[in-house]
Amino acid sequence: MVLLHVLFEHASGYALFAIKEVEEIGMLLPQVEASVLSIGKFNSMVSLAAFFPFKSAQAALENINAISEGVVHADLKLFLETNLPLSTKKKAVLGVSDAKIGAALQEEFNISIQTGGVVAEITRGVRLHFHSLVKGLTAQAASKAQLGLGHSYSRAKVKFNVNRADNMIIQSIALLDQLDKDINTFSMRVREWYGYHFPELIKIVSENSMYCRLAQLIGNRKELSEESLGGLEEVVMDNAKAQAILEASRSSMGMDISPIDLINIERFSNRVVSLAAYRLELQEYLRSKMSQVAPNLAALIGEVVGARLISHAGSLTNLAKYPASTVQILGAEKALFRALKTRGNTPKYGLIFHSTFIGRAAAKNKGRISRYLANKCTIASRIDCFSEIPTSVFGDKLREQVEERLSFYETGDLPRKNVDVMKEAVKEATDVTAEIKRKLEKKEKKRKKREKKLQELQENGDANGEAEVENGDTPVVKKKKKKAAEEMEVQEDETPAAENGAVETPAKKKKKKQKVEEAEGPTEEAAAVAEDTETPAKKKKKRKAESMDTEVVGETPEVPVSEKRKKKKKNLD
Repeated sequence: MVLLHVLFEHASGYALFAIKEVEEIGMLLPQVEASVLSIGKFNSMVSLAAFFPFKSAQAALENINAISEGVVHADLKLFLETNLPLSTKKKAVLGVSDAKIGAALQEEFNISIQTGGVVAEITRGVRLHFHSLVKGLTAQAASKAQLGLGHSYSRAKVKFNVNRADNMIIQSIALLDQLDKDINTFSMRVREWYGYHFPELIKIVSENSMYCRLAQLIGNRKELSEESLGGLEEVVMDNAKAQAILEASRSSMGMDISPIDLINIERFSNRVVSLAAYRLELQEYLRSKMSQVAPNLAALIGEVVGARLISHAGSLTNLAKYPASTVQILGAEKALFRALKTRGNTPKYGLIFHSTFIGRAAAKNKGRISRYLANKCTIASRIDCFSEIPTSVFGDKLREQVEERLSFYETGDLPRKNVDVMKEAVKEATDVTAEIKRKLEKKEKKRKKREKKLQELQENGDANGEAEVENGDTPVVKKKKKKAAEEMEVQEDETPAAENGAVETPAKKKKKKQKVEEAEGPTEEAAAVAEDTETPAKKKKKRKAESMDTEVVGETPEVPVSEKRKKKKKNLD
């Protein structure tokens, strides 16, 4: 008799196990726990009812993502509908390891779900012996499937993390707080170290970073003179202070210091100054990130306090989920629980105490203004979290409301109604959003236009390259044709004279020239281009050849004897 069915989600697929017998009372006994470890004993309690393997790694990832979010996937629904006995008189009991997916299955199938207790112990045994219980699945294949799914699941979680922008803010504010502590500690070390040599400087300059820059600039106080006054003024931004430092250096009661000690103090001061400069850059980075992620919260309460609230809540989404009463005392949890334990007064404010509003309020109004400010912070964080295009319009309006409430506590002037302010804010936000959308569309159009132009240029470049290759080939062919034509002309000029032994008349020569010109007509332009590209040496050769042609044409030649006849005569001799 089957007591219950247990659903097990593995990297390779879904498995449904039928539980025949189980020890509920003595479940925690060592003997019962040991029986789970033995495959023989475990097989007598549990049998595989059905197994549904995943078709691909993508399908496995989709199913596991659905389970982690507490959603019933279509594959799981089909698997349970097919294999779980739902039509029997006695209601089927399904055991699952996760209560979240259990609640979703109960809602979907209207069956009783069991989690914890026996199910947890059975799941432990199934996880241990899974490759043995499912036929055709080896331990190596199961571990490979788990490893692959684990990698893809983690990659997807990191890639599609909705809080990835908030994480940068959380890390930045944590680093900013750490830098403040470190710079303060290091500056005190510089003060103590350099104070042995120039103790009067501590009283004149109180700011840490300025003191470090002065220690770096002055070095040995005995070398300080009127010429150094300009440099001192540049650091302290005060003529009187620079003069006081100069006078104190002349009558200082500090001890003499060796050059090697001074070098070490200067190096350490340089490090502290660079850390202070980096802190300013980090603060600017945090300001820019807050304006992107939570502009309304930043406009209302400031970038640093807003970032601390996000950091303490864990993410902007978590902060948006908190009620105003929680935001008010966020950061004062110790004081709250101490007050509840001792039945004392609960704290009025937590991290929002660092905002300027609570500092400006009178002592009797601090609790009121902190409650009002927490309310507005909650509204701002929700707008930032759930708006598509974040703008700082609502933050500015909420800040104005807090200012009006503060002045109401001091002077009694009635503030504007919340409905009127929100109507104005909605109107302004709509205009600003429309403007931002228009700019984004314009930018997108420009980008597409640029891409299109680049594509066209590339296509034209390819076409021009092909044309250039063709044009580069044709002049050479035409050039060869021209040379061949010239050689033919010379041969035609020479051979008739040699064979006939007669002198040609000028009329015949003119006719021949006309024929050659007609033949050369199409190739004149290409020849001109070829002549321009030729080297001076080639041009000289051409000119010589042309002059030789004119000499041959101009003179009345004697009857020449061909080279063949000369060779024959030599052979006869």
